[in-house]
Amino acid sequence: MNTTLGKLFIPQPKSKIKAKEGLEVGDYKFFTSSSVQNKFLNDYQYDEESLIFGTGGAASIHYCNEPFSTSTDCIVVYGNGNANLKMVYYYLSGQIHLLQDGFKGAGLQHISKNYILNIPIDLPDRSAQDKIVEIFDIVTQIIKILNSKLILLDQLVKSRFVEMFGDPESNAMKLPVVKMGELFTIGSSKRIYQNEQTKSGVPFLRISDLTEIIKTGNNVPSLYISEEQYENLKQNGYVPKSGDILVTARGTLGSCYIVKETDKFYFQDGMISWMYNMRQDVSSNYIYYLFHMPGFRKQFDSTIAGSTVSYLSITMLKKLEVLLPPLSSQNTFATFVQEIDKSKLAVKECLKKTEYLKASLMQEYFG
Repeated sequence: MNTTLGKLFIPQPKSKIKAKEGLEVGDYKFFTSSSVQNKFLNDYQYDEESLIFGTGGAASIHYCNEPFSTSTDCIVVYGNGNANLKMVYYYLSGQIHLLQDGFKGAGLQHISKNYILNIPIDLPDRSAQDKIVEIFDIVTQIIKILNSKLILLDQLVKSRFVEMFGDPESNAMKLPVVKMGELFTIGSSKRIYQNEQTKSGVPFLRISDLTEIIKTGNNVPSLYISEEQYENLKQNGYVPKSGDILVTARGTLGSCYIVKETDKFYFQDGMISWMYNMRQDVSSNYIYYLFHMPGFRKQFDSTIAGSTVSYLSITMLKKLEVLLPPLSSQNTFATFVQEIDKSKLAVKECLKKTEYLKASLMQEYFG
């Protein structure tokens, strides 16, 4: 059946609550224009099965079947019984460009309610809609379980870290404390000017590229330098080696990447800091997970709080105080991490296949 979304929805009054009023903890989900729901309120505005559309910035859609609230930059619709509302959610999630195409305006773009209501949709019969929802619910739940396993494995590593070394903030185990600058030479790359960048060759990582590698393992850069320039930098000692640590210095601060033997890339100066010439009594894995510990991160999180631009300078990195346990303990921890990483790799492979299955189903039903 060919129809429009407006014939399936009952639009609801808009909220007057600002996004900044959301809480870290609360009784009810609080949706904003973000594609991620991570805020809460202690009261609710809507109490029926709904779709929630973000109206500012970029396209987002949420489905909710429990009492919730939203910020003012959302459009909420109930179903009118003419379609399985959750199937419409899955349809639009798989065809997010239908929403993205509606964002207009200079600066921060917005989408209108009228645009959303006029989006066309070809609906199968109701029994087929219900079957589609049943299938996607199963696949979505599997993805959720696998992501939960990855979170639990990360928590296990952090728990093991605290068990072996204690909280970096309190140092209850009375471990020796040294400055990061005593353990590494800390600097950045040699500057690469725009006219030196190429469209092929050796990947040149901006901070967004490195962040993506840290989060997903995917390296899909859009900038490169020539093989000749890379070899010249390498010969002069300007290229990171296996075991060196790269640290994000802008945006999301203190995210770390341990350089692998197989890596071949160069990186943007200023935005990414380079820790190298590691002292023999310290392990890269230990430092990597130290950066994950809240007690350690407080050293620079408190320094940059309220700053106009978040920046973790090389000077700040050098001054960070590091608990230094015996190398044998660091290596024991590294062995534990390696075993956990094997488990994570297996879960990620399963997750990748499941997400591929979901994409294939999206194409089959909605493509």
